[in-house]
Amino acid sequence: MSLYDKNISEEKKASLEFAEQAREAEWKYPSFALEIFHGKVDWPLIHPFPVQSAQDKSKGDAFLEKLEAFLKSNLDPNAVDQTGIIPDHVIKGLADLGAFAIKVPTQYGGLGMSQVNYNRAIHLVSSYCGSTAVLLSAHQSIGVPQPLKLFGTEEQKARYLPMFAKGAISAFALTESQAGSDPRRMTTTATPTEDGKYFLINGEKLWCTNGNIAQVIVVMAVTPPKIVAGKEHKQITAFIVETNTPGFEVVHRCMFMGLHGIQNGILRFRDVKVPRENIISGEGEGLKLALMTLNTGRLTLPAASTGIAKWCLRVARQWAKERQQWGAAIGEHESIAVKIGYIAGHTFAMDAVTWLTSAMADDKKKDIRLEAAIAKYFCTYHSWLIADETLQIRGGSGYEQQPSLKARGEKDWPVERVLRDVRINQIIEGTSEIMHLFIAREALDPHLARLKPLLSGKTPPLVKLKSAARLLSYYLPWYPKLWLPAGPAPEIHPRMKPHAVYIQRSSKRLARTIFHRMLRYQKKMESKQALLNRLVDIGVELFVMAAACAYAHRLATKKNGNNHVLDLADLYCRTARERVDRLLRLEHNNSDRQNLTVAREALARELEWLENDIIKS
Repeated sequence: MSLYDKNISEEKKASLEFAEQAREAEWKYPSFALEIFHGKVDWPLIHPFPVQSAQDKSKGDAFLEKLEAFLKSNLDPNAVDQTGIIPDHVIKGLADLGAFAIKVPTQYGGLGMSQVNYNRAIHLVSSYCGSTAVLLSAHQSIGVPQPLKLFGTEEQKARYLPMFAKGAISAFALTESQAGSDPRRMTTTATPTEDGKYFLINGEKLWCTNGNIAQVIVVMAVTPPKIVAGKEHKQITAFIVETNTPGFEVVHRCMFMGLHGIQNGILRFRDVKVPRENIISGEGEGLKLALMTLNTGRLTLPAASTGIAKWCLRVARQWAKERQQWGAAIGEHESIAVKIGYIAGHTFAMDAVTWLTSAMADDKKKDIRLEAAIAKYFCTYHSWLIADETLQIRGGSGYEQQPSLKARGEKDWPVERVLRDVRINQIIEGTSEIMHLFIAREALDPHLARLKPLLSGKTPPLVKLKSAARLLSYYLPWYPKLWLPAGPAPEIHPRMKPHAVYIQRSSKRLARTIFHRMLRYQKKMESKQALLNRLVDIGVELFVMAAACAYAHRLATKKNGNNHVLDLADLYCRTARERVDRLLRLEHNNSDRQNLTVAREALARELEWLENDIIKS
């Protein structure tokens, strides 16, 4: 968006252009979420809701049964939280089960499981021990196995994938102290040797989960720039680095608010010599590799978040039945009952989104970059709220640590540990703020692609004239359709039809609103992040509503179907509709200007008086 805004700083413009070069430029496959932002609800893309094949489910069931039995017999998640260590015998036992090679093809010794079964495994482990779930997911969601599957040569796969089948652990090294969401600021370098056969890597990486114990790491590093049209272009390249290579060093283990058992640290590289054959995808392709790896890698976070939400529902439900106050179980009081309703309804919606997007990843015939980002954002946001509400329902016992509860003979559900563990999910693999920007950029992509020639000062007048004609030929028939009735609902359960019609009607309204705002703000649209956030949140809610409706229909209409799913879907959709209606109202009546004014005053130290009477650090 802001690529065409002359008013932004040169540094910001350079960063945006750099990130833009790594984007997937085309939409090769259909995207249900993308269409929602453009006024179309393409139901056949998600309804009927995808069903896991009996054979694939049976394979997953067998593995999950062994995984659950092993964890319950060998791992104490509360001890992991207290000691900060996942015991070696647990890691070895997981390796023996094949848990470090769940998605590695069988030809390389792995389990060869689907994305659905992999996410089922992460879902299960997350409900028991967050640190162990991160160990497994950081290794194979974004670690070496995933980019190798997507971009590796046959030689690379044959060398490294069997290592993971034997229990080798991997990591993904991208972030640096000054380069988080802005990879243009990356300073780790990979300099080719004189003969061109090797690269020497120098620099430091921060917050590299599993990096302290990994045998193999994907390292992003800056390689010599390329000159294109007389202009220098920074190149980021992905390397496979074996951690026993001289010059590699773990210099610090980072400790966090939660997930005390993860091995996350600072990695230092001093002339680490890596053969050219260890480049994945090609020189300068590292950032694109990272973004495409994250499209699928993000899907473990919805699965993990949903597993946590289900655990919270179980705790909240049991405690609300057991705890007596004022002559009745606390669940019978409306203030608590409403919380339980929220937890149950949104857990169902998270479940729908998780398994829909997982199936889409396996299908490989749909573009899921938007779907994955929406699933990650929605599920991580609500799992935090659900954990927080669960702690509130538990009261003081929720705030008390598990060992203390156990020592005095109380129900020792570790709610406070779960709350600490789950908070990071809104930060890792793209913060919620970055997800908003990413979704907005991808959702507006078709508009921007059409407008680019007109907005660019380098476009010749004749080309601009032709572009304007093409714009008119597209928008003249497209825009009036946004004002037409939504049309009939899909063939879906009668209780879901009103919500389906609402989704269709609101999708058109969302598309109109986006179009109107683009016409109004044009080049300034990128800077209107509060506006973009609201538009994104509307699209997110409509997508999740559609997933919940399709999922409820499937579960209610199958043999021996469960009609309670209709209550859950209906509850979620009603609350989502309230949020969408509120967000649409805020388009015309909001406090954005006042918020920005106060923020500027605070940043300019004009509100320092409000910080008085505290002990300042």
